[in-house]
Amino acid sequence: MPAPDTATFLCFSPTTAEASAAALAPRLFAQAPHTDVEGRFPTAEFDWLREAGLLTAPLPIDLGGAGLHERAHTYELLSTLRHIGRGNLAVGRLYEGHVNALQLFQRFGRPGQVARWASEAGLGHLFGVWNTEAQDGVKLEPLPDGRYRLHGRKTFASGAGSVTRPLLTAALPEGGWQMLILPADVQIPQYQPEFWQPLGMRASASFGVDFAGLEVDEEDLLGQPGDYYRQPWFSGGAIRFAAVQLGGAEAVFDETRRFLRGLQRTTDPYQRQRLGEMSLLVASGQHWLRAAAEVAARPAADAEAETTVAHANLVRSAIEAICLQVLPLAERCVGARGLLRPEPFERLHRDLTHYLRQPAPDAALADAGRYALENGEPAYQLWEK
Repeated sequence: MPAPDTATFLCFSPTTAEASAAALAPRLFAQAPHTDVEGRFPTAEFDWLREAGLLTAPLPIDLGGAGLHERAHTYELLSTLRHIGRGNLAVGRLYEGHVNALQLFQRFGRPGQVARWASEAGLGHLFGVWNTEAQDGVKLEPLPDGRYRLHGRKTFASGAGSVTRPLLTAALPEGGWQMLILPADVQIPQYQPEFWQPLGMRASASFGVDFAGLEVDEEDLLGQPGDYYRQPWFSGGAIRFAAVQLGGAEAVFDETRRFLRGLQRTTDPYQRQRLGEMSLLVASGQHWLRAAAEVAARPAADAEAETTVAHANLVRSAIEAICLQVLPLAERCVGARGLLRPEPFERLHRDLTHYLRQPAPDAALADAGRYALENGEPAYQLWEK
């Protein structure tokens, strides 16, 4: 299926990146049921993203990107992520990981590293962030020749087998966590697809991965120990996955409306009420994204880091609640008939439900409450620091 013209122009600015993602979303949505297979990677979809310039869009213009990395363009970045999620949540999850890795190496990398990894992104390498692990997590062993040997595993490694530049965190012998970017097309880990037997997000290929015996050198290490967890970027980055999740809620909304129009149920007062509630929820999420972008666009001063993190925790909590309310409203609108394939609701429900299970949701909201309790400003000033 040829790509529509509006989805194939390259991204030379934040606004063209956002427009390109919006134009590509319907094509991603049409393809989604064909890649909704356990362990499958959405290869064609990432070819489309690459052709549209979206894989390099989070880089500076002088490195071949569209400037989505700049704080002043946070809204365009979030909106780009939202549109990709609207098309396919599994693709959105993978793309958000790619964006996260590009932001991390730009923030903490040395100039030569940034130029090298940006060039590799331009050549088509897909990046990701693989941080989650169990008790047999990844450790970094220094070797006498200045190289480092890896030991251990990661879990929920999205894009395993297709992400060729995963960003890993590894425990150092003296303590602390060191980031590195593994050239996984050269140092090839052992992928464990049997780990990934999920409710939803099947096509994200989030396998277990064993890195035992692989080696990297000094140039593969990113930043200083502990940089990965530096605030406000670590917790503040939650607004990115929240944007993808909201895109999933928008897809549920759009498909519910299409279904009811097809059945000529638009005059039913109860359906109108439910669509009104869904409209309120989705519009609220869109306002939260704009507010998130405004807060994130402020200078990243240490004094403002706590405010940024607290607000990001509110954003992720609010959008999770919005999605959890949209789903049952849609189910009541479409009924049992709408939950039969080939209608998309069964897949959308599985994918969004699974993707909403981000780590520590209760702790995130409790931390926002702690921030509110420890600050004496009135509510209208609390988030304006």
